[in-house]
Amino acid sequence: MANPYAGEVTLELDGSLHVLKLTLGALAELEAELGEGDLISLVQRFESGRFSASDLLALLAAGLRGGGAQISRDALARAEISGGPMQAARVAAQLLALSFAQPQGGS
Repeated sequence: MANPYAGEVTLELDGSLHVLKLTLGALAELEAELGEGDLISLVQRFESGRFSASDLLALLAAGLRGGGAQISRDALARAEISGGPMQAARVAAQLLALSFAQPQGGS
């Protein structure tokens, strides 16, 4: 089960639920793969809708690895995603939002 307070989301692949999380290592991997120089540019790229299917695949793959899944980008590309591409995009957006959300409550 994903913990949204820890920046985790779930995605169903080939009938199995997987937890995604953008760890620091996953973010560094994503920056390098997508050619973004900083995290703000990376987030803005997705928020502005300037992302491709390849970008989406890279984000989900990084999140899966950050969540502990041992799945390659190629395996993810071949996987059956429950809810299809639109669900994949929703999960990616939620993953970014939770990863960069300001903490609520105390300091």
